[in-house]
Amino acid sequence: MAARKNGKHHHHGPLKLYQSYMFKTKDPVIDQLRTMLADEFGKVSHKAFAAVQAAGGPSTTSMYNWFMGETLRPQSASVEACGRAIGRKRVWRRLDAKDIV
Repeated sequence: MAARKNGKHHHHGPLKLYQSYMFKTKDPVIDQLRTMLADEFGKVSHKAFAAVQAAGGPSTTSMYNWFMGETLRPQSASVEACGRAIGRKRVWRRLDAKDIV
């Protein structure tokens, strides 16, 4: 585990890559959330972020960093909270041949 600084663990180094889940820039879930927020609020904006946060979703700063910042892979719990705050849920389904890259 990484050294502690101010009582928190900091993990540095390359992100672990999974052969079954690869992307070139940002995690595709960010685009999925962007589409859902645009559908729900008309556009992705600070106003939309504030509404999501007020409904129990992640902070406005986290969402800003997903969509406009440098976050590449948001935490699963944050993604889940964002979706649930706008009345959505994730569903696991079997992959079709067209889903396999």
